[in-house]
Amino acid sequence: MIRKFISRVLGRKNPANRAEPAIIAVGQHGLKRDEISRGCRHTVESLQESGYQAYIVGGAVRDLLAGLTPKDFDVATNATPEQVRQCFRRSRIIGRRFQIVHVNVGSETIEVTTFRGHHSDNGSSKGQTDEQGRLLRDNVFGSQSEDAARRDFTVNALYYDPASETIVDYHHGVADLQQKTLRMIGDPKTRYREDPVRMLRAVRLAAKLGLSIDPAARRPIREMAELIDNVPPSRLFDEMLKLLTSGHAVRCITQLREEGLHNGLLPLLDVILEQPLGERFVMLALEATDRRVAEGKPISPGFLFATLLWHEVLAKWDLLKGKGEPPMPALFLAMDEVLHVQAGKLAITRRIAGDIKDIWALQPRFEQRSGKRPYGILQQPRFKAGYDFLLLRAESGEVDEAMSVWWTEFLYGSDEARAAMLLPPQPGEARKRRRRRRPSGDAGQTPGVAE
Repeated sequence: MIRKFISRVLGRKNPANRAEPAIIAVGQHGLKRDEISRGCRHTVESLQESGYQAYIVGGAVRDLLAGLTPKDFDVATNATPEQVRQCFRRSRIIGRRFQIVHVNVGSETIEVTTFRGHHSDNGSSKGQTDEQGRLLRDNVFGSQSEDAARRDFTVNALYYDPASETIVDYHHGVADLQQKTLRMIGDPKTRYREDPVRMLRAVRLAAKLGLSIDPAARRPIREMAELIDNVPPSRLFDEMLKLLTSGHAVRCITQLREEGLHNGLLPLLDVILEQPLGERFVMLALEATDRRVAEGKPISPGFLFATLLWHEVLAKWDLLKGKGEPPMPALFLAMDEVLHVQAGKLAITRRIAGDIKDIWALQPRFEQRSGKRPYGILQQPRFKAGYDFLLLRAESGEVDEAMSVWWTEFLYGSDEARAAMLLPPQPGEARKRRRRRRPSGDAGQTPGVAE
């Protein structure tokens, strides 16, 4: 007992020593203030001039050190959300679980977060967890060192001061980045229980940055994968979207399979990985998406999710047609059923779901290449997305390549060339005669009833 007491008292100095960060000069890390966006520099400078600590933090610092262009910039400060709000006229406080401030500078929106502290152990609402250990509420402010300890991976716990061009590094994140290692801060099992999405994030960041997941962080993923069932569908959708639009989607999907993050846990991955023809189709789509990201071109989440789920729709569609359902009603029933199943895991937004359905509904219409129907298809709002979808189907071998060639020539052909390309009407495609209606004043006939 005496030995434990002495060890406990003397050991108090060690955490303090470990809490002292490394201050890394620009000569060592090479990150210049000119690489930071003007709006972000202005936000940090304004907070510092008001007497607060303020740093650029997280993914932006990590990506710049890795030679990548950040999508956005985040700022961490010791100012409370209300204090931040008072510093900027164009700002607003958002969030329930943890309040943050959106600061608008020109066309930029900078996310400003107050340093987070350790969550309470007294059962209060601060730091509440569920029975699996997932954090439910986390609205606790703290010091910079506590904030660094609360972040997930060491490469995300880097604080850059544009005024001095130094990086404050509490957990050797710069060294881990240089050594190509993704390492968890704290006990990986505890951190995965707090937020199971971190397992997906580990795979995404490793693929994006070309890092190897540290064995201590990688080992528990397979055994704890079922915790993903406890993640709200909206958060899972956001993380899957980030993963699939990271520019390294093919590598991410491959590593998700290696880590065992499928087999019922993510139905979307089951669809991709368990259908040979569907897997080729999806991989072609993901490769095209990765190319567009690399080229700086826009990408459509609706198109991407339409490709991921298409072969599930085909299977349901064939089943319904086999039961005697007419083709088009069967297709719409299949679409609704597949999207409903996915809604249990991924909260696909209504707008994206609408885009997905439009792309799917166009596919059988591409078989109609006679009369005026092709002209009508060209006028559809989602025609270009549906056409690109058709090209992928042809490239994967799902449909005859001649169909995609015909539509390409029809799309870019002259009026004369298009007219010459139209096929003769197929049996059953003859236009039905319009039913004429009697004028409502005719005697002996109910108004509006066809002859």
